[in-house]
Amino acid sequence: MHHMKALWHINKYFYRYKWRFILGFFFVIISNLFAIYPAQFTRDIIDKVRDAMANNHDKSPEELLATLKDPLLYYFIAVVVFFLLKGIFLFLMRQTIIVMSRLIERDLKNEVFEQYEKLDLAFYKRNNTGDIMNRISEDVSRVRMYIGPAIMYSLNLAALFVLVIVTMLSVNVKLTLYALLPLPIMAISIYYVSNIINKQSELVQEQQSKLSTFVQEAFSGIRVLKSFVREEQSSADFDRENKFYRKKSIRLATINAIFFPLIIVLIGLSTLITIYVGGIQVIKGQITMGNIAEFIIYINMLTWPFAAVGWVTSLVNRAAASQVRINEFLHTESEIKSPADGMTEMVPKITFDKVSFVYPDSKVMALNNVSFQVEEGKSLAILGRTGSGKSTIANLLARMYDTTSGKICIGKYDIRTLDLGALRSNIGMVPQDVFLFSDTIANNIAFGLKDLDRNNKDLIEKAAKDAAIHSNIMEFPEGFETKVGERGITLSGGQKQRISIARAIIKKPKILVFDDCLSAVDTQTEEDILNNLKDIMNNRTTVIISHRVSSVKNADHIIFLESGSIVEEGTHQQLIEKQGHYYSLYEKQLLEEEA
Repeated sequence: MHHMKALWHINKYFYRYKWRFILGFFFVIISNLFAIYPAQFTRDIIDKVRDAMANNHDKSPEELLATLKDPLLYYFIAVVVFFLLKGIFLFLMRQTIIVMSRLIERDLKNEVFEQYEKLDLAFYKRNNTGDIMNRISEDVSRVRMYIGPAIMYSLNLAALFVLVIVTMLSVNVKLTLYALLPLPIMAISIYYVSNIINKQSELVQEQQSKLSTFVQEAFSGIRVLKSFVREEQSSADFDRENKFYRKKSIRLATINAIFFPLIIVLIGLSTLITIYVGGIQVIKGQITMGNIAEFIIYINMLTWPFAAVGWVTSLVNRAAASQVRINEFLHTESEIKSPADGMTEMVPKITFDKVSFVYPDSKVMALNNVSFQVEEGKSLAILGRTGSGKSTIANLLARMYDTTSGKICIGKYDIRTLDLGALRSNIGMVPQDVFLFSDTIANNIAFGLKDLDRNNKDLIEKAAKDAAIHSNIMEFPEGFETKVGERGITLSGGQKQRISIARAIIKKPKILVFDDCLSAVDTQTEEDILNNLKDIMNNRTTVIISHRVSSVKNADHIIFLESGSIVEEGTHQQLIEKQGHYYSLYEKQLLEEEA
């Protein structure tokens, strides 16, 4: 039952759309009222024909028909009108309840998406994309099936059941009890079968999640797949997972198939009992022939709602299982939170004070007791081999993670007391692995701007010129309106990096962080970019992370990292004179360039 509790999360949405819900319930009752009357008309017609035949032995069949013609026509028209009205109210019922379910589906998707945006990087390292995608698509759709069809049919069943049983009891209690004998057996067996169905459908859903992840990874890594000629192996793996999915789905379908035959047998039984017991009562003169027909119609009216009990139970259980998974995400707290009354004003002076950092999942120690200071408007370069902890410094500075020990200050305030939004808007980050959105180049550059400035052509062009990409963009037939393919397929690595630089500098941040972002450009372009950046870096605090001496030699201060600790620091000149790590890297790279 703890599953069911998960669905309480949705109650706030029911409250939001309560009027649609109440109206829907009202339409359910009215549509069922119109369904009950035709059965009574049938009873009256049969009784009228029987009475006419019993009381008019002396009349010919033609004369008998003439006397019955008008009442029969009246009943026929009445039945048609009532069915039309039932249809109209059924339409209105769907328009209120099913539309409400679509509105709630939209709100729930928005809630999940907003939560995804709040969660920290560690969360995304722990969970795979296919699984995260499944929450917002598959799981939300299952929950919608509960909000719409399941609730609609439950209301319908309840209303119809009460109306039909009350009507039957008012006609004849004994016959009602006999006629309904098989229904409890039906309800119990349906519940039992639907429980098995739920277990199976959860297995099917888990497998569906696996398939999504598998396909998503195959498409993301298609280049690697092709270059290692692993297509056949990958297809075989997919086929194996797919067969497993098929096996589970077929088992689910088999159990589902038991369902309707079971119901039809039990309803047939009800009908037989009604005719037998009713026949005895007709002979005794306790009820009329019309009553038997009326009862048979009522019992058949109860067939579908009873059959729906199992289906609805399974919908509700599947929705509950999905909501449990959605709630897991919604209740995941981001470890990186903005303080309630965080400072928004900041002086761009950076201090790392004995900072150590261990990655939460891999438990790898990336930084060990690192301390340095960058005065306002100055530049710091961080050099070191791959895996020495350079990028970790950039991540900690933008508070993508919090330090394990030690503290980082901007100005004189601990970074954790600053408003997160303000902190990140004041940092222009150019990451190592460039990500461009499937949009125009202009929109990619203007990504960090306030909505008002996003169409400011001058700002966008100026940023492109500063990042030495303007002339490249103008070579494209559509210029700034060129669509960047998914993940920037249309651009070379160097071009993507320069667009990423333009995106960082356009918002005029107080602190600029270049995280090894010049690795994909040649030394000539690097010179151009660095020369252009001199003006931008002027009066800005800058952190340049690199593994190339050429990009850092003009920095005010340089630190050299080796497996998470600072092993050397000073200016370019001082470090050359020291003839240590920095010097040997410088010599090596000079030789490579000459070669």
